Amino acid sequence: MNILFLCVGNSARSQIAEGLANSMFGSRHNIKSAGSSPTGKIHPGAVSILDEIGIDITNYKSKSINDFDEDFIDSLDLVITLCNEEICPALPTKARFFHWINEDPANNNLNELQSKLAFRKTRDNIFNLLKKLMLENNL
Repeated sequence: MNILFLCVGNSARSQIAEGLANSMFGSRHNIKSAGSSPTGKIHPGAVSILDEIGIDITNYKSKSINDFDEDFIDSLDLVITLCNEEICPALPTKARFFHWINEDPANNNLNELQSKLAFRKTRDNIFNLLKKLMLENNL
């Protein structure tokens, strides 16, 4: 199964989703993430919050939708957007589409503790949504 997680910056939410899904679903699925306006880096909070549970995404890269070849886009089975109030990227595909609303934990107005709590909330929410997806679709 080919799965793509999308958000705007591809620095936090979609990276967390990609890391969790790769850990949960294993190598039998092709799981990627991208953003409509990628930041070019992974947010340290995303790396840290997954490291807490033994998932290493230090080698992940912030990617654009345009970085993927047409074959991957055409063969997508699931597209999952993770935006909240921002405008989520759209992708012309025949894949099943899900929209999982998640606030962006990469908020510069939060202090260190608030930021860590926001990243944990995002991680835990995405984990629960992935678990539900896994059970409902025999992944």
